[in-house]
Amino acid sequence: MRIPDWTPEQLAQPQELVDTILARRGGALLNLDKALLWSEPVAAGWNVYMRNVRTGLSAPRKLCELGICAVALLTGAHYEYHHHAPDFFKAGGTQAELDGLKRALEDNPADGVRDAALDEMSQWVVRYAAQMTLRVKVDEALFRQLQSRLNTTELVELTTTIAAYNMVARLLVALEITPET
Repeated sequence: MRIPDWTPEQLAQPQELVDTILARRGGALLNLDKALLWSEPVAAGWNVYMRNVRTGLSAPRKLCELGICAVALLTGAHYEYHHHAPDFFKAGGTQAELDGLKRALEDNPADGVRDAALDEMSQWVVRYAAQMTLRVKVDEALFRQLQSRLNTTELVELTTTIAAYNMVARLLVALEITPET
């Protein structure tokens, strides 16, 4: 990591904040937390926002995790992929689908995704994540395709998840945060 790991000796933070993050993480701080805790407002806001994105949405978790994995691979955020590939499996995804995702991203994923391991909806989600990540602007036809299968809440939540993990990826890559050993 390009910055030192946060410790309470280096910069005191409210114990309630640290305890809240520890509770969300199952008792141990991740390397990402050790970067975010250098700023109390960032760590506090991040913890609430990302908890909601991770656990409070009605959009299909598998599609959200697929979008997150696509963002991670497109941006080189290995930390993000390391943490979210297992979550993709927990949400019902398969290794074959992740392998299909990797193959799909080798071509020009913003223009089209075709891989036998990914069903039509998954291909649309990967293309959507690629367009949001690489171009920002999303093709109208692709948006309509997603809209034909997702209700408005699910579409907003999928979009928010992909956008949020673009934010995460940019922080991880810029600060060179690596997976825990």
